[in-house]
Amino acid sequence: MSLKNWEEKDNHLIRIYKLKDFQESLELVNKIGKLAEEANHHPDLLVSYGKLEVSLTSHDQGKITAKDYNLAQKINQLI
Repeated sequence: MSLKNWEEKDNHLIRIYKLKDFQESLELVNKIGKLAEEANHHPDLLVSYGKLEVSLTSHDQGKITAKDYNLAQKINQLI
């Protein structure tokens, strides 16, 4: 399965967002954090000025699973 703007790499789904500034990156982190809590599935987030990298994997299974695709789809709906 593939998702728009997401890349599969090393058993992770990865998306990089280019944003206006650090504040906008933080705002997106908070929105993603809310979705992650609701799904009880938590991404790795790398925040920098004007950039946010989101990485999803199911650590307990060591691979990408339906949980990752489902959360990625919900994250896509934020933008």
